[in-house]
Amino acid sequence: MARIRFENVEKKYANGFHAVKDLNLEIRDKEFLVLLGPSGCGKSTTLNMIAGLEEVSDGSLLFDDELVNYMPPHKRDVAMVFQSYALYPHKSVYDNIAFGLQMRRAPREETDRRVRDAARKLEIEHLLDRRPSQLSGGQRQRVALGRAMVREPAVFLMDEPLSNLDAALRISMRAEIKELHQEMQTTFVYVTHDQAEALTLADRIVVMRDGVVQQIGSPGDIYERPRNTFVASFLGNPPINYIEGQIKVTDDQMVRFVQGELELNFPAETAAKLADCDGLTVLLGIRAEDVEEGSHGGAGAVLTGKVNSVLPVGSDLFLGFELFGNELFFRVGKDIGHASGDEVSLTVDLNRLHVFDKDSGASLIW
Repeated sequence: MARIRFENVEKKYANGFHAVKDLNLEIRDKEFLVLLGPSGCGKSTTLNMIAGLEEVSDGSLLFDDELVNYMPPHKRDVAMVFQSYALYPHKSVYDNIAFGLQMRRAPREETDRRVRDAARKLEIEHLLDRRPSQLSGGQRQRVALGRAMVREPAVFLMDEPLSNLDAALRISMRAEIKELHQEMQTTFVYVTHDQAEALTLADRIVVMRDGVVQQIGSPGDIYERPRNTFVASFLGNPPINYIEGQIKVTDDQMVRFVQGELELNFPAETAAKLADCDGLTVLLGIRAEDVEEGSHGGAGAVLTGKVNSVLPVGSDLFLGFELFGNELFFRVGKDIGHASGDEVSLTVDLNRLHVFDKDSGASLIW
């Protein structure tokens, strides 16, 4: 078992900085949990509290119902992989992987078995005699993973482990880390600011901002049902588009979004949640992929505007689309031919609209 629970946990520093605020979170046994957010949001501090590298200022941190607030790091049965890899430059790959076991005075035969087993799984058996300076970034990352693996910890902690790798290597290492979790069947807690890593790896994502949890859920739930504009904007490439307007409830109880000449009629399920919002100023959120070119989806679902920019990105094509003085970005088929200055019509999928209160940023349809 490796279940971790935060109960009203706070982290405050002597200089007055409040890094984590009233954190209530249960990390399930054997799950892959990702802490996601921008720099300074408290995600690494949260990870360090689990590791025992940061003290809990207030509240309770429990491992399997045992309070660990004052338990030293070496007794917590956790292994950590750092962004910098933290390898010993004067030691061989073998000795770097074996270091933790050697410090614990594990039997030599057991140490050798674990080191070679980890090296085999990570495909670095041929590197065991080399020094870190002789390795590529991806190979160093595998050594750091191997050093954590041989301890056979109850909890794996990873702090931005792929941020120093190039884009192609990050993708392959994500797959390896996912496979490692499935094979080891232990609890993984992973910190990143990279939404692609979070969406690829996580069983659940915790989105943080300024030390406060904004939303917890599966990758699909976080992306499809963001709780506020911060979460909606943080996930998605390009970011979600916003159009400011008002909610209008007609005499026949139709619920519409109105911005100048643009009127969109909400589907019944969305309309029911907005029935009491007549006159409210809102932000209508439209994901880049939730449109189709043309005006074939009904009069109330069409956006017409001028193309500002055409951005081909491999298999995708993004249009920068001028509407109401703002530039919105939408994903269209790569074979669609448009140039800057063209007027185009795009049909919005009304069932995939997001609606947020303009002042609070909170979702009105969550």
